[in-house]
This record gives sequence, structure tokens and C-alpha cells, in this order.
Amino acid sequence: MFFRTLLHVLFLSRRKPDLGHYDIARTNFITLPTDLDINRHMNNGVYFSIMDVARFDMLVRNGVWRAFRSKGWYPVVASETITFRKSLSLWQRFTIESKLVGYDDKAVYMEQRFVRPGPDGEPEVYAQGFIRARFLRKSGGTVPVSELIAEFGALEGEGIPEWIERWGADVALPATRAAAPSVWH
Repeated sequence: MFFRTLLHVLFLSRRKPDLGHYDIARTNFITLPTDLDINRHMNNGVYFSIMDVARFDMLVRNGVWRAFRSKGWYPVVASETITFRKSLSLWQRFTIESKLVGYDDKAVYMEQRFVRPGPDGEPEVYAQGFIRARFLRKSGGTVPVSELIAEFGALEGEGIPEWIERWGADVALPATRAAAPSVWH
């Protein structure tokens, strides 16, 4: 995955058109032999890794990565979830569509969709993931969302959907070092 990331971030992303901060980024991939599991389709864990590559592609193309580097900021995934609809097989080409959904007072939320052309030529969603991301400073501490908005502008619209906000709250671990809630008895 390291080489795929370098390929996109250092070469391919720089050759694509620039994006606005809140535009949909489309990043093209192909299912490689190293992406497969025992069932000969893309391994579920690989989806998350490829989503990382697509997010970096978006950050390079919309100029956010350059701004982050100059300020000493970097993104981290706090939570992520994915739902699968169809499998991706060896050598299949697919596109990841990445879009900022919104933010709350602590995190930024993104949607990423794995799509391929359907029988009618329209995009068909194979998998859909949601990411809850935080931003940290290399010098220590977090970057408040208010500071991100001051740097990049506010997202137009009504805010994040209620179910995403609820999901973000439900999956957040406590800030203390105490044991996290568990279903184990």
C-alpha cells in the first residue's frame, strides 16, 4: 500500500485537475493481486487502506495537504465504517468518490464510495464508507474544527445528517485512559 500511496500522492494526484475544498474527488484504481483474499475478491481490510490513498489524493488536489504541511497539521482517522454491496474482483477498475459531509465541534466527516459503471452506464455503488477524522498538530494537541473553518471556509448546507452525528458520538472512545465500554462480560 505504501507504493500505491506514493504513486498517487507524488505523481498521479499532481497531474489531475485542482479541486475546491468541498468538491467531490474521484480517484481511479484497479484491483491488484495483492488486494485479494482467499475468496479471490478484494479483502475487506484493503478497502480501508485504499480509502486512505483516495483521501490523500483529494487533500493534494484541493490544496489542503500543502496548507497542513505548512502549519504542521496532519489528519488521523478517529472512526470508520463501511458497508459492502458487491465484491471487487481481480483487475476490475473502480473509482472512489470522496466527499466531505460536514463536521461537528470535534471532527470532520467524509463519505467515500467505491463505484463502477453499471449495466445502464450510471455509476453503481459497490461499497460505501464513512470516516470521522481529527486533525493533530506535530507540536502536540488537536486542531479545533473552528480553526479548520477559519483556514478553509465553512461548508455550505445544513450540517451533518443526524444519523452520522449519532454514529460519531456512539463510536467515540472516552478521553480518559479508563477501559472503554465493552460488550464482553
